[in-house]
Amino acid sequence: MSSGEPSDPSSAGVRGGPKRALSVLTFGYFVGFAGVVVYGPVASEFEDVLGLSGVLLGLLVAAPQLTGSLLRIPFSAWADSVGAKKPFSVLLGLSVVGMGGLLAILVAAYPDGLTLAHYPLIFLFGSLSGCGIAAFSVGITDTAYWYTSERRGTMLALFAGLGTTSPGLFTIVSPFALLAFGLTGTYAAWFAFLLVGTILFVVFAVDSPYFQYRKRGLDEQEARDRARGAGQELFPGGDALASIRTAATIPRSWLLTAMFFVSFGGYLALTTWFPSYWSNFHGLDVRTAGVVTALTFTLLSALFRASGGAISDRVGGEVTTIASFGLVVLSTLALVGTANLYVAVAATVVLGAGLGIASAAIYQLLPRYVPEAVGGASGLVGGLGGFGGFVVPPLLGLFVDLRGVSGYATGFVVYLVLGLVALGIAVALYRSEPTTVPTETPAPTGD
Repeated sequence: MSSGEPSDPSSAGVRGGPKRALSVLTFGYFVGFAGVVVYGPVASEFEDVLGLSGVLLGLLVAAPQLTGSLLRIPFSAWADSVGAKKPFSVLLGLSVVGMGGLLAILVAAYPDGLTLAHYPLIFLFGSLSGCGIAAFSVGITDTAYWYTSERRGTMLALFAGLGTTSPGLFTIVSPFALLAFGLTGTYAAWFAFLLVGTILFVVFAVDSPYFQYRKRGLDEQEARDRARGAGQELFPGGDALASIRTAATIPRSWLLTAMFFVSFGGYLALTTWFPSYWSNFHGLDVRTAGVVTALTFTLLSALFRASGGAISDRVGGEVTTIASFGLVVLSTLALVGTANLYVAVAATVVLGAGLGIASAAIYQLLPRYVPEAVGGASGLVGGLGGFGGFVVPPLLGLFVDLRGVSGYATGFVVYLVLGLVALGIAVALYRSEPTTVPTETPAPTGD
C-alpha cells in the first residue's frame, strides 16, 4: 500500500493502528531507557555518602546496563511468541520495582543511616531499574510488524531515535532536581515518572494484528491471513532462540558483537561515567557536568547514530566502521593526554560521533555477513554487545583507584585499546568477502 499503513485496521477487527502503536512504543521506550542514567548524574552524591572506591562507583553507575543488555535476548524471543505488550509491560514493571526499592532505601536511611552495607541492595535495585532498557528489542520488532516496507525504515529510526533521547534529557534534569529536591525527592519524582509512564503504556499499548488474532483463538494460518488483510507484512520467523543458537555458531556474529560492544556498549558506559569525569577531573559542578555530558555526548551521539545508517548506505558499512572507530581512537587518545577542558569537550564530541555512527553501521553490515540467521545475530549483537555498558565503567574506576583524580583521564586508555581492537576487526571485514544479502530479512531484534 502506498501509505505504508493498513488501509483500515479497525474494519479488519484490529484494535489500534500503526500510528498509535508507534507512539505508545516510543513513549514506553523513552520511559524505560531513562533508567540507564539512574545513578550517573547523581553518582557523586552516592560516592560521598557511601565512601565508594572507583571500582565500586563504576559498578554502581553500570548496574542498569546489566539487566538492560542481557534481558534483550530472552525478551525479544518472548515477544515473538506472545506479542510485544506483555513483555514490554513486564520490563517496565520491573523498572518500577527497582526505582521503588531505591526510594524506600533512601526514605529509610538517607543520609545519616546510609552506609556501605546498603551497597548490595542499592546495586540490586539499580539493576532492576535498568530493565526498561531491554524493551528496545521488543519495541523494534513490533514496530517492524506494524509497518510495511515503504515506511518501515523511517518508523524504526523514529522509534530508536526518539526513545534514546531520554538519557540525555535526564542527565541534564537530574542534577537540577538533586539541588532543588535533594536525593530522596529526586528519586521520588523519578519513581512517579516511571509508575505513571508504565500505567499509560499498559492502558494504550496494542499488539500487532497477527498477535491480536492469535489471542482471539484463530489458528496460525487464519491469523496470518487476517493480519495480511489488516496490512501486516512481516511475521514471526519461527523459533527465535533457535536462530540465536545458529548465529552463535557463525564467527562473524561474534566479530560484529565485539564491535557493538565497543560502540553501543561504549555509549551506555560513558553516558553514566562522563558526569563523574567532568565533575571530579575538570571541577565542574553537578549541574554543569550533567549539561556538558548531554550536549557533548549523550544527545549528540544519538543524533549521529540516526545519520549513521544513511552514511553506511552511501559509502558502505565497512568503510563507515573503519572511519568511525578511527575517530574513537583519535578522540580517546586526546582524552588520555589532556587536562584542558576545551580540548576534552571537542574530543568528547568526536568520540560521540564515532560511537554513534559505528553503532548504526554495524547493523547495516549484519544482514550481509550473517544472512543465515539475521534475527538471531541481531539479538546477540544487541544483547551481548550492549553488555559493554556494564563491563567498562568498573575498569575506568580501577584507574581512579590506582592513580587518583588523574585516573579519570588516563582511564580512557581502556577505550583507546578497545577502539584499536574494533578498528582491526573493521579492517578485517573490509578485506574479507561479504556474504550475499538474503532475499528476505527478518524483523530486527537488536539495538
